[in-house]
Amino acid sequence: MVSLVSDIAPGVDRVEKPVSRLTRARHLHVLFALLLLAVALISLTVGATDVSLGRVLSKLMRGAPLSPVESVVLWDIRLPRLVLGMLVGAALAVAGAVMQGLFRNPLADPGIVGVSAGAGLGAILAIVLGGMLPAALLGLVGQYLVPWAAFLGGWVTVILLYRVSTRHGRTSVATMLLAGIAIAALTGALAGILIYKADDNQLRDLTFWGMGSLAGASWAKLLGAAPIMLAALIGALFLGRSLNALALGEATAHHIGIPVQRMKNGAILAVAAASGAAVAVSGGIGFVGIVVPHLLRLATGPDHRALLVNAALLGASLLVVADMISRVIVAPAELPIGIVMAVLGAPVFLWILLRQRGVVDL
Repeated sequence: MVSLVSDIAPGVDRVEKPVSRLTRARHLHVLFALLLLAVALISLTVGATDVSLGRVLSKLMRGAPLSPVESVVLWDIRLPRLVLGMLVGAALAVAGAVMQGLFRNPLADPGIVGVSAGAGLGAILAIVLGGMLPAALLGLVGQYLVPWAAFLGGWVTVILLYRVSTRHGRTSVATMLLAGIAIAALTGALAGILIYKADDNQLRDLTFWGMGSLAGASWAKLLGAAPIMLAALIGALFLGRSLNALALGEATAHHIGIPVQRMKNGAILAVAAASGAAVAVSGGIGFVGIVVPHLLRLATGPDHRALLVNAALLGASLLVVADMISRVIVAPAELPIGIVMAVLGAPVFLWILLRQRGVVDL
């Protein structure tokens, strides 16, 4: 009997720890949702034009009309920018978390391994060469052209990266990182050729787009990219259990009933759609996809069922905060948000590398 109790007790401990972690992670759902609500409300008041959120809310509650300036600034400028920032932050963070689960490595990220570069090439193709399409076709695809081109570019890149770095069910970290460098260099060269052929207006758009910005946010741009990002986010949230099983190895995941190949195809599609559409509308914004999931793993553990939800909420909050910094740090001008995220994310990424030296030892 003593032996039986001693055998059960450790098992009870092993069951309780994951349950407590999952509970803590679900508590963080509420905390991060409240954080996102707070930074969203603050974001609506930050900018070159002084618009008091309290005054606006007071008018709305009394049924009083907003002034023309308040109406344009809030509904046509800041609100679409806020929604776009939340979607882009959530998409990049979730894409990073899914890639890390798929490759089983904490350093996988759409920006670092070349996926964002491939999506960017697709977007540049659409911007520079889109005008060569027949007028009827261009009128039909319209605002969807750039997001879908970026999605296709990211999708092809993820598939290529996975095929190159994975052999016999095992992914080589060294091959993945080196393949990402090669893909980024190739797509950068092709993008350079296209930029060389761009006209002055396209060149100006591409210059600011490459540094990352939400300044061009509009309801029309949201209509083109939001469905892709939302579909990718919703699809990714259903991958939590499968990614947990994949962490044990593809053979083990298959034996416990996970359709491994179908799951990998879904994960690749979700990463391509999320990162592709995000890059198309915001340009080059890095480090969200690697910093957010890693910090959450330190806080709540590797359970993807909770990690993916928390990554979406925290990623959205982080990008909205970075956007606010970009608007006020050199006001009345704006600093590209990609620069702000590089300043915030690069030190954290270096810290992650120092912690993971044993994992990425080539």
